[in-house]
Amino acid sequence: MSLHIKDPHGRIDHAIDWSAYLAGQEIIASSWSVTPDEDGGLAVIDHAFEPTRTSGRMSGGLAGRLYRVTNQVTLSDGQIDERSIHFRVEER
Repeated sequence: MSLHIKDPHGRIDHAIDWSAYLAGQEIIASSWSVTPDEDGGLAVIDHAFEPTRTSGRMSGGLAGRLYRVTNQVTLSDGQIDERSIHFRVEER
């Protein structure tokens, strides 16, 4: 589990390099989700992807809360995979 600290007022980008897992495939779609999904909680406000890399911009969050952010990708051969990262929101 990777844990990142984020200020509730900050906006930060996080990227995932998928190249080691693709076995010759490319990413053709990417989506992001946050758990828990709550008012004022952490949100992915923008995202992008390239053939071997995805990125998302995280914003907000309630101080003292832990969030799981999951990136799900669809590969060129139709496989679907996902990776999760964790953010703890703290006043900094």
